[in-house]
Amino acid sequence: MSHPPAAYQPKAGSILDVDTAFYDRLAERTDERKPVEEFVIPIRSGRAWEVPAGHLCRVITPEGPQVGDFNVWNRHNPRERLWAARTRQLQSAHVTRYDRLWSTLPYLRPLLTITNDTLESYGVDDDGGRVHDLLGSRCDPYVNRILSDEDFDFHCHSNLVRAVLPYGLTEFDVHDVLNIFQCTGLNDEDRYFMKASPAKPGDFFEFFAEQDLLCALSTCPAGDLSIPLWGPDARDPLEVCRPLAVEVYRPDAGLLEGWSPPPVASYAGLHGIDLPAWPTEGAE
Repeated sequence: MSHPPAAYQPKAGSILDVDTAFYDRLAERTDERKPVEEFVIPIRSGRAWEVPAGHLCRVITPEGPQVGDFNVWNRHNPRERLWAARTRQLQSAHVTRYDRLWSTLPYLRPLLTITNDTLESYGVDDDGGRVHDLLGSRCDPYVNRILSDEDFDFHCHSNLVRAVLPYGLTEFDVHDVLNIFQCTGLNDEDRYFMKASPAKPGDFFEFFAEQDLLCALSTCPAGDLSIPLWGPDARDPLEVCRPLAVEVYRPDAGLLEGWSPPPVASYAGLHGIDLPAWPTEGAE
């Protein structure tokens, strides 16, 4: 069965073109990078951290499959943050190596570029599932109350809220996520489904910071999603919850030759709004 072509097709030479050789160099020449930070995020919790422009960051499953709900902002301007919907359109609904996460209007530029992904070969499974999901959002206590009539304070939304408080951000700054290591798709009724994560111990998802970033990650309370959170078969999936590890690296300066942070979107119009005409001095 043939499908229509993608609606968003860039012209040659646009910012959507990716210098794959540059990102391959960053990914492959690991002996030319230095670790600057590493930590482990325990189960059912969250943490925020900074990744300076020109640095690499790796999210790892040290003990086996675990979904991580990821938010990202411009470190100096939290109004510029991940725009999940536009990223789905410019890249795809599931992302992997060479894909970028794009920021909100009026900035619309890459926040980061994915440089390495050990699950890249997963592709599409028999159910239509793919990994590293932008289709869904984060689990939250509000929808949990609707589906279960219970309160639970450690959904990904709440974990992210707590994580960003030290940076002066609030619940209003938490936004739609990239679900790292999560396998999802749409069923025959065009409804969202989730499957058990295919990640193994040591799998990782790595990205390059195109600008100074503030990142936040929640270790999802559903763990690897092999046990449903809601519905007739739901039960506490604590047994399939595992930590995630994060590593930040500074590549040697020579690897960054020719790279510079992307500029904001070039549109400079006023959306059809005319500026007011002020009277000139001395006019009657």
